[in-house]
Amino acid sequence: MKAILEISEISAHYGAIQALRNVSLKVNEGEIVTLIGSNGAGKSTTLMCVSKIKSLSKGSIKFLNKDIANYQAHELVSKGLAQVPEGRKIFPRLTVKENLELGAYTRKDKLAQDYDKIFSLFPILAERCNQLGGTLSGGEQQMLAIGRALMSRPKLLLLDEPSMGIAPLLVAKIFEAIKMLNKEGISILLVEQNANAALKLAHRAYVLETGETTISGNAEELLNDGRVQDAYLGQ
Repeated sequence: MKAILEISEISAHYGAIQALRNVSLKVNEGEIVTLIGSNGAGKSTTLMCVSKIKSLSKGSIKFLNKDIANYQAHELVSKGLAQVPEGRKIFPRLTVKENLELGAYTRKDKLAQDYDKIFSLFPILAERCNQLGGTLSGGEQQMLAIGRALMSRPKLLLLDEPSMGIAPLLVAKIFEAIKMLNKEGISILLVEQNANAALKLAHRAYVLETGETTISGNAEELLNDGRVQDAYLGQ
């Protein structure tokens, strides 16, 4: 399979604190790959390094077989990489439609078809189209954050804790939407606190512990791995 994302021996620091240490992983075209681990393991930092929000101390990252060292974050968006950040970070004083429009800021073409796709995926957003983002529930805001990222027509979608703080019913809808997007050809790198749900959704998985990858493999294999069960699945 052809890799859409290749992370090779990357390290990253916050001042004197080393957050990542020689992390390597890849996402193949058409895959869902999940990163699991405890809080502070370096999962979100890995995503931020990929999207150029965080600088590397060492190592390299390739997206679509090109080293991204000289790219700015907005250039990666225009080339097909989009991130849905932890905590959603929608614009609360803008309407649902205005939030979606901002997701398409790198594009010059018409957006009507994209609105239709997102409203089909998340019908509640169509109902809330002219409502301020800040008045939505947590789950609705997460749907909006995903929709905003989709407006850039990504080839690779980075999802950071999409189930955090959301009612179980809406979590199920969001995970079903992730599955549908993947079936449509979008590759996904998923960071998720619900390790059980993430492993059932993903094709492959990596475990991060204190900034290092310690276990990797087929997601179903990790779901049945005693070490993963003991540490992350409560079994």
